[in-house]
Order: sequence, then structure tokens, then C-alpha cells
Amino acid sequence: MPQSKPTACLALADGTLFYGQGFGATGQTVAELCFNTSMTGYQEIMTDPSYAGQIVTFTFPHVGNVGVNPDDDETGDPVAAGMVVKWDPTEPSNWRAAENLKPWLERRGRIGIGGVDTRRLTRAIRQQGSPHVALAHDPEGNFDIAALVKAARGFPGLVGLDLAKDVTCAQSYRWDEMRWAWPEGYAPQTEPKFKVVALDFGAKRNILRCLASVGCDVTVLPATATSAEVLAHEPDGVFLSNGPGDPAATGEYAVPMIKDILEKTNLPVFGICLGHQMLALALGARTIKMNHGHHGANHPVKDLETGKVEITSMNHGFTVDSQTLPQGVVETHVSLFDGSNCGIRMSERPVFSVQYHPEASPGPQDSFYLFERFAAAMDARKVTA
Repeated sequence: MPQSKPTACLALADGTLFYGQGFGATGQTVAELCFNTSMTGYQEIMTDPSYAGQIVTFTFPHVGNVGVNPDDDETGDPVAAGMVVKWDPTEPSNWRAAENLKPWLERRGRIGIGGVDTRRLTRAIRQQGSPHVALAHDPEGNFDIAALVKAARGFPGLVGLDLAKDVTCAQSYRWDEMRWAWPEGYAPQTEPKFKVVALDFGAKRNILRCLASVGCDVTVLPATATSAEVLAHEPDGVFLSNGPGDPAATGEYAVPMIKDILEKTNLPVFGICLGHQMLALALGARTIKMNHGHHGANHPVKDLETGKVEITSMNHGFTVDSQTLPQGVVETHVSLFDGSNCGIRMSERPVFSVQYHPEASPGPQDSFYLFERFAAAMDARKVTA
């Protein structure tokens, strides 16, 4: 039922205000605002480390209808700063639901606002770029509007911001859990074929599961790991994970590590999202901030080498400038929405990366072959070694 007084307010830096009903935690947060067009997977989206420093507007109105459960967390706690939805989250109706969305958000300190015209908000983001915003939730409906707008204007933005250090693991760990399958659920990988070191710039659990599912014994290292620490594990391949923030800022310490690995070894290297951008920077390309980024599970991407089109899951606000790719680096995939770069490979070495998320969490599974390609590259290197 509609309430007479709003209990949440979303203030944009230009002074535009959106009122609605608050849920989850109370208080105030500031962030960049983006929108996500996925029709499923709100829990995976909220717990995706790539959303650090961002509030997510969900264009699909049915949020909360499948509840939440521990199996669908992509990391230990929600990372997105907050969520904006059209309708107040509904009660769950799903056999896997372990908890309602509202108390889950409240317990984990994340603010939500419902009753917002998300179509209008999405149009504003597309036209003006991702705005800086302040989101407040007060059950009494008392808001200091001037202070909220000032807080939104004071948000420094994501350009130049290294957020990988905030979401990476504190210490190394092993991963052997494979993708979910009926009826076992998440089964362990008991017969691994390859030793893989995964650099955690904000890694999603389902990416690690996909690596395990193609036969990888995965050791996860913090984002700040050196090339010596990586190579000390004597890996068959190196994986560069997804993550948040400005790739140029994270590249201050990650790019020298990647360059050193490429110079000293012929190991297969595979990168996803921020890992793709890190690899591109290490190879000599540049990255740029996008107007509003790509966030959704229905993005068409063309494989320029096969001519096939994949429907992919995406979540990124920066992109590789394909005009800066050096000789010896081939552009392999492009977005059919705007032509932006979505994949590269070295022409003479088993080193490749993609901007999108082939682990499909949430999203389609068209691109799982990339994990198999990585495994095949490691297998081929073992044969010739």
C-alpha cells in the first residue's frame, strides 16, 4: 500500500530528487549511479565486487521475488552501495529462498529505495552519464536536502580510484568448488589437471567455479601480489579477475606484475573484465571512462574471428580503447550495441581476455567456451613442454 510520507530520498549532484520508500539499512551513502537491465540475479549483482562504489538501478521491476540464499552470493557480503527499484520488493516465492531481501540488506548494511520511476532515472543516466548521488533512508522521512545534494557533489567519482585493494582477499587461498549442478549442487574438483594462479581484483565466486569445472586447481592471490609470488606457485596458467574502479589506478601495481610474467614466461593468461583491461594496459593500450557503461545480461557481442554473436553478461564502466592496441595484439570481440572493444588476444601467444562475463552469474552461458579455451592452452603447453 502507498505511504503518505516518503522514507527514502535519492539526490543527484545536479539537484534532481527522487523520493520513495526505503528498505534495508537506514542512514546515508554516496556513490556513482548506474542501471542494470538483467531480469534475474539481483543477489549476484549486489554481491559482485565490480559494483564497489556504485548504486544499482534495476530496470526490471520484480526484485525480491525469489528471495536470497547463501549459494548465490558472489562474495561474502553485498558490495554495491545500494539499490533502486520501481516496486517495493515482494515476498519471495521460490524453493531456494532462505531469507527475504529486505532483512538481508538491513543486516548487511545496504540501503534500498523503492517506488522510484526507474524508467525516467535510466533515461537520465543514458543521456547525462552516470551521475554522482546520495541515497538516504530515514523511517521518519526527515531529510536535509541541501546536505544530500552537497554530499552527492562531493563524491570524487571512479576516475583515478583504485578499488581493487578494497575488495581483494586479505591472503591467498585455494579454490576447488565447481559450478552448480543438479542434484549435487556445488561439487568439489577432485581430479584437477592444471595449476592456476588467479589474481583477485574482486573475483566473483562463479568465475572461480568455472575455472575449477574445466580442471583447474585454483590458488587465489591478492591483487597486490608480485610476479615472483605468482611464479612461486609454478602455475600452468595465470588468470586475471574482474573488479571495480579505474583500471589505470589499479594498473599502477598490477601492470608491472603482468608485464613481468609476460616477459619471463610463455604461460597462458586469461583475463575477464578488469583483468581484460589490466592485460590491455600491460600490452601498451589505454582505457577510457564510458558515458554510462554496460550493465546487464543481454548484451550482444560479435566474435570477429568466427562471425558468431554471443549474448553476454556485462558490468563495466571503463573500456579498452581499441585504437590504441599495439601491433601483435588482435581485437577479437566487439559490442554490437556501440562497437566498443570486448576482447583481445596476442597473435603469437596463448594470452587473451574479454570485457564481458562468461561465467554467466547472472546471464546466458554462450561464452563458457572461453574457460575451455584457457584449459586447452594449458594442455597444449604441457604437451610441448
